[in-house]
Amino acid sequence: MPVVVAVVVVGVEVLIVVVVVVIVVVVVVVVVVVVVVVVVEVVVVVVVVVVVVVVVVVVVVVEVVVVEVVVVVVVVVVVVVVVVVVVVVVVVVVVVVVVVVVVVVVEVVVEVVVVEVVEVVVVVVAVVVVVVVVVVVVVVV
Repeated sequence: MPVVVAVVVVGVEVLIVVVVVVIVVVVVVVVVVVVVVVVVEVVVVVVVVVVVVVVVVVVVVVEVVVVEVVVVVVVVVVVVVVVVVVVVVVVVVVVVVVVVVVVVVVEVVVEVVVVEVVEVVVVVVAVVVVVVVVVVVVVVV
């Protein structure tokens, strides 16, 4: 009987050791799974953060570049419009000055020609009157 008790005690102790080993293995597996899950979650979070940061940086850079390009285009358009307006104003002023000068010159030339023609007509009329008076005086006398 003591042998049976000894075998049962040894069997129970072996069973306890097996149960403890199984518990340890299960705990180790759970710890490994938890560690793997945590590492995967950390990697996923890091990847998501990196992707978000890269996307934000790209969007900001693209926005800044687009804004700079738009500003440059607007400045160029404004400068071109101002230059065109200035050129048009200068051309209009030059045309007006040329027209005024031509009108003044034509007016002066016309006045001079008219005055000269009138003077010639007056002289011719005066000569005719003098000749007529002389002829009348000669005929009457």
